[in-house]
Amino acid sequence: MDSRQKVWFVGAGPGDPDLITVKGRKLLERADVVIYAGSLVHPDVMQGISAEKLDSAGMDLDDIIGHIKSALDGNKMVVRLHTGDTSFYSAICEQIERLRDLDVDYEVVPGVSSAMAGAALLGQELTLPEVTQTVIITRMEGRTPVPEKEKLASLAQHRATMVIFLSVGMIDKVRDELLTAYPESTPVVVAEKISWPEQRIIRGTLADIAEKVKAAEIKKTALIYVGDALEASEKQLGRESRLYHREFKHEYRK
Repeated sequence: MDSRQKVWFVGAGPGDPDLITVKGRKLLERADVVIYAGSLVHPDVMQGISAEKLDSAGMDLDDIIGHIKSALDGNKMVVRLHTGDTSFYSAICEQIERLRDLDVDYEVVPGVSSAMAGAALLGQELTLPEVTQTVIITRMEGRTPVPEKEKLASLAQHRATMVIFLSVGMIDKVRDELLTAYPESTPVVVAEKISWPEQRIIRGTLADIAEKVKAAEIKKTALIYVGDALEASEKQLGRESRLYHREFKHEYRK
């Protein structure tokens, strides 16, 4: 398939221009038109790109599809550049449905999620033996509704590691929902603008995180990490997996 006859959805990564995939960078360099997600894509990601650049911040869905269709009609290669990884809260499905209606081919190129980049910034994994083997990625209900069975208080019952997107502006509500299941002493990290030069990390517990976030005046572009596993980046927990235990045998280690 000619790359000019399909739309390439590319995850730009969390901000740091070096965290875009090699494939994503190559597609940007070949593109004739890049429709990118406004202020959420770090400007350095766009450096050295000769393509026509269209900021989608002021566009609605009809506008975006209209620009894509116009570019394809002109035999131009189109990259639709989203932040982070396209798997979470990127709104690609509604764009893809419109493209299917137009019989336009597409391909999705994954990116590095801010959820993963935040864990890397903390210098730890989000799952730990005997602490938690589950990570829940979710958001607080705002203008976008959340199914009843996925309310934060319901998910909190698992007491797994939780990564909460798009919710720091409602930190009081987030705390109250989580406290229905997690103890007040549960570690919480709020990571703002992960991998950008101005990134900030706020550490606390469910007892004090809301006040700390307000004092720091963090209102958007931040993730909330919750769970006992977060202690691993601050102290020795002594939780070792079986994978590298000297008595653990498998086909490569007898």
